[in-house]
Amino acid sequence: MTDANTVIIRRAEPADAAGAAEVWLRSYAAALPAVRRAHSDDEVRAWFRYVVVPERETWVAGGEDGTIVGVMVLQGGHLDQLYLAPERRGEGLGDRFVALAKERRPEGLELWTFQVNTPAHRFYERHGFTAAERTDGGGNEEREPDVRYVWLPSKRVRSAGFEPATS
Repeated sequence: MTDANTVIIRRAEPADAAGAAEVWLRSYAAALPAVRRAHSDDEVRAWFRYVVVPERETWVAGGEDGTIVGVMVLQGGHLDQLYLAPERRGEGLGDRFVALAKERRPEGLELWTFQVNTPAHRFYERHGFTAAERTDGGGNEEREPDVRYVWLPSKRVRSAGFEPATS
């Protein structure tokens, strides 16, 4: 097993689309086995090749051998995708991706995750995201109940007239 710090995170290039799609497919299958996928494997691969990598701010994490082991997609103020190869979870790579997302979007971020994905809830809450909305899934392709998480830097919260609680 390789330390997450030996993994390089960089902007995705067209040649990375296939590897990023495979990480997405493997991670989704491992983390969400009971959630219906709205698209076939080939549709997901095409989406990464023709939409995600060329049109969105896509970042990949590469192992020492060049294999893609993680993918993160930012779209506007949304952390749209964050998936890791299942065997790379728990190594700190997700932490590095979230830190990069916050650096790239210092004004704040939001994301959606399925309600059944409790490990994701713990992960994002540990990184300062708070649940802002829960739905019955009627607005997503999977028709799976989901949660919208929001992260705002503390300076923005104060500037909006809200002071963090002190103990």
